[in-house]
Amino acid sequence: MVNLELYRVFYTVAKCGSLTKAAQELYISQPAVSQSIKQLESRLGVALFNRTHKGMELSASAGRLIFQKVEEALTALEAAENSISELRNSPTGTVRIGATDSIFSYLLVDEISEFKQKYPTVKLELISATSPEILSRLKEGGCDIAFLNLPVDDEEIRFVGRVGVLSDIFVAGKGYENLKDITLPLKSLKDYPLLMIEENTVARRAMAEFCRGNGVNLTPDTEFSNWDLMAKFAAKGMGIGCVPREYCLNLLESGELFEVKTSPSLPVRGVGVALHKNAPVSFALKMFISLFE
Repeated sequence: MVNLELYRVFYTVAKCGSLTKAAQELYISQPAVSQSIKQLESRLGVALFNRTHKGMELSASAGRLIFQKVEEALTALEAAENSISELRNSPTGTVRIGATDSIFSYLLVDEISEFKQKYPTVKLELISATSPEILSRLKEGGCDIAFLNLPVDDEEIRFVGRVGVLSDIFVAGKGYENLKDITLPLKSLKDYPLLMIEENTVARRAMAEFCRGNGVNLTPDTEFSNWDLMAKFAAKGMGIGCVPREYCLNLLESGELFEVKTSPSLPVRGVGVALHKNAPVSFALKMFISLFE
């Protein structure tokens, strides 16, 4: 059987050119180094070094041949160890990600794609629902990480990051051009058909609370479960919609929608990265979270 330790000592002596230096690098005594070299030469039946006053030189034939092969073997072994280390520390398993359709579409596409390219062995499960529904799933163990419209106040979860901001604005399209260059008092919106996201959402509750704080109660003419659909109907002239600017940039840039400025304007909201307070964090999940820190 091949004695790898003997070859490791041989390789170190060849690299150092000295028994003393090799002993220091290997943290063993010089006599032990010398004995290992003699033992290897005896097993192979050839002299591997020429002993000179300058130190240890590889013999012209056997020494240099063995050195080349040993170097190749040690390099291969080191590569194998590195591969095992990467395998051991590489994320595996499944990460269940909860978010609304809009958060997935407008805020997470790049990060999720980047993570999947970097860690292809990790299975990603994308769970789409409203923020309150995703919050419930997170608390019940139905997802590992949640991206929630803020504000959220719940003692069972903890926030570990934030993904951008959402700037709620009122928008209109065809038939409302007279509103382009003016600023409406918030209460004046009651005079127009309003398009709003459905009631059981964080965004709707945040807007309602803001309006109440300003002495205004806005009642929608039509409710939507989807931001994109609302924006498209607003562009067609169905009414004035309330939608995050970040979710309708294409329609704003094309001119199909324009912002209806109000006084006061709506406050900026955020999207938080949430975990269950007591749930364990897998290595794969930890790597995913790092994208948002």
